[in-house]
Amino acid sequence: MFRGFSFLLTAMVLLSCSNKQKTLSEEEKEAFILLGDSISVKMQNVLLQNVAGAIQKGGTDYAVEFCNVKAMPVTDSIADNLKVYIQRLSDKNRNPNNDIQTQTDNIAWEKIKSEKTGFMKEDENGEVYYYKPIFIAMPTCLKCHGGNTDIIESTKKIIAKKYPSDKAIGYSLGDLRGMWKMKLKENQ
Repeated sequence: MFRGFSFLLTAMVLLSCSNKQKTLSEEEKEAFILLGDSISVKMQNVLLQNVAGAIQKGGTDYAVEFCNVKAMPVTDSIADNLKVYIQRLSDKNRNPNNDIQTQTDNIAWEKIKSEKTGFMKEDENGEVYYYKPIFIAMPTCLKCHGGNTDIIESTKKIIAKKYPSDKAIGYSLGDLRGMWKMKLKENQ
C-alpha cells in the first residue's frame, strides 16, 4: 500500500511540475483520481480505527470527546505527511468547520448526492480537487450519528455540549454522511 502511495505521490509531483496552466490529459486525470481515492481510503481507515479504539476504551461518550479533540489533528497530520489539503464536508455537519461553504463545494455536494461516486475537478487556475462521498458504512457509526433510539442519553448530552449546533444525526446505515475534499495539486 505504501509503495502505491509513493508512486502516486511521485506522479502527482511530476504532473504538477509539467502542467502549469494547461488542461490535464486523461492519464493524468486517472492518476489524480487514483491518488485521491487512495488518500480518502487511508483517511477513512485511520479515523475509523481511532474512533473504534476510543469506543473500546471508554464507550461512545469517550469517542465523542476523542473526536472533538483529535479528529481534526489526525486529519491534518495525515494531510501534512502526504502534502495534500484534506477536508470532510457535509450539509449536516457536527463540527462547524466541516460545513459546506463555497459555491464550488455546493456544486460538488450536489454531484456527490446525485451520482454517489468520487470525481476530480480542475478549476480555472489549474488547481485539482478530488471529491468522494462518505457513507454511514458500519452499525457502530449509528451510535453517534443515528436516530434518537440509536444514541444513548449520555452520548446525546456530550454531543449537545461539545457541538451545540450539531446536525450530524438521524442517519441510517448506508446513508450519505458527507464528502472528502482534497486539493491534489497547487498551481505553481
